[in-house]
Amino acid sequence: MEKKNTLIGNLMLLIAAFVWGCAFVAQSSGMEYVEPLTFNGIRMLLGGVTLLPVIYAKDRMEKKKGTYVALTAESRKTQWLAGLLCGLALTVASTLQQFGLVEASPGKAGFLTALYIVLVPICRFLFGNKVSPTVWGGVVLAVGGIYFLCITEDGSSFGRGELLVLLCAVFFACHILLVDKFSPKVDGVRLSCTQFFVTGAICTLAAFLFETPNLEGLMAAKVELLYAGIASSGIAYTLQILGQQRTKPTVASLLMSFESVFAVLAAIVIAGELPTGREILGCVLMFAAVILAQVEWKKKSA
Repeated sequence: MEKKNTLIGNLMLLIAAFVWGCAFVAQSSGMEYVEPLTFNGIRMLLGGVTLLPVIYAKDRMEKKKGTYVALTAESRKTQWLAGLLCGLALTVASTLQQFGLVEASPGKAGFLTALYIVLVPICRFLFGNKVSPTVWGGVVLAVGGIYFLCITEDGSSFGRGELLVLLCAVFFACHILLVDKFSPKVDGVRLSCTQFFVTGAICTLAAFLFETPNLEGLMAAKVELLYAGIASSGIAYTLQILGQQRTKPTVASLLMSFESVFAVLAAIVIAGELPTGREILGCVLMFAAVILAQVEWKKKSA
C-alpha cells in the first residue's frame, strides 16, 4: 500500500511539472494581448479562487472522518503570516519571470527558472547548513549551462529577459525556503490559496497604477489566463502539496525539476520554437546540474 501511495505521489508531481512546463508558453503568448502585471494579477487571483472549493471539500471530508481540527487564534495568525511572506516572495519571483518572458523564449526561461533547485541548498549553506560536493558540482554545470543558453557565439552578454528570469530563480528559491519553514505549521492548501490572493492583489493594484488593463485584452488572452491561473496555479500547486505528502523530498524536487524539460518540449511542439545547438548543449548541462543537485552524497568512512 505504501509503495502504491508513493507511486501516486510521484505521478502527481510529474503531472504538476508538465502543467508548469506548458505554462511558460501560455505566459509568453498571453502577453501579446495584456501587460505582465495585469497577466500575473489575474492569473494569481484565478489560482486563489480555484483553491477555495478544494479547501471547502477538504474540510467537509475531514469533518466526516472526524479528523477536522479548527484553527486556533495562534494557528490562524501563523497561517496569515505564512501566506503574507510566501505571497510577497511569490510576487517578486513571478513578476520577474513574467517580465523576463517578454524577451526570453519559453524554453530558455523554463531551464533558467529551474536553477532554484540548485540555489536552495546554496541558500541553506549561506545560513550555516552543510552542502554536499554534488551540489557544488551542480553549480559548476549550471554556470556552464547558463553560458551556452544565454551567451551568443559572438560573446555578447545576457539579454534583459534572461537576466530577469535568473533573478526570478533566486526569489523562487527564497519562496521554497519560506514554504519549507512554514508548511509543517500550517495547512498547505490554505497557504497556497492565501499566497495567491496576496500576489494577485499586489500585482492587480500595480497593474492599475503602472499599466493600462482593458477588457478587450483580457478576453483575447482568456485561454492563456485560464490555463496559467486554474491549471498552472490552482491545480498544479495542489498536486504539488498532495504529491509531496506521499514521497521523499529529494525525489519530489527531482520530479518537479522536469518542469524545465517540459518547457522546452512545449516550446517546440506548441510554439514551433526550434533551439540552436548551443541552446541544446546549455539545456543538457542545466538538466544535469538539476539532477546532480538532488543526488545524496555520503562520505565514506576510513
